[in-house]
Amino acid sequence: MPELVERIDIDAPPEQVWAVLTDWEAQGEWMLATDVRTVGGPAQRLHGRLAARTGLPLPGGRHVGILDTMIITKWEPPRLVEVQHTGRLIRGPGIFEIEPRGEGSTFVWTERLYLPYGYLGEFGWFLIRPFARFGIRRSLKRFAAVAARRP
Repeated sequence: MPELVERIDIDAPPEQVWAVLTDWEAQGEWMLATDVRTVGGPAQRLHGRLAARTGLPLPGGRHVGILDTMIITKWEPPRLVEVQHTGRLIRGPGIFEIEPRGEGSTFVWTERLYLPYGYLGEFGWFLIRPFARFGIRRSLKRFAAVAARRP
């Protein structure tokens, strides 16, 4: 199972980082080329549902591209939230951890992917992985800036 793990230090306490992270519908402010919406009500809880679309931007802030549906499988504020990606292409756990670090925090983003289509999926991951890593790293830099300035 392929895994991506990226981390960044943030000049904000864990509670502040958590508030920004779990403001799902505002994630487009920092998550590269993605908009997120809640499905079936608030998703700041266990079993909350999310739908994200990553791709080309449309007027109004939405995107056209890959649909990524998720259900929250772990909810431990302000330290850990885990989602299970349940889409056709994107499947597996996504883990967001917030570790206290003095006056600030370290945010760790882990993605473990179940690849579809056997060897074809593995080859596709080989091609896409550098772009996925770039997108996550860029998003983390944007996230750190948003989390540090939001009260």
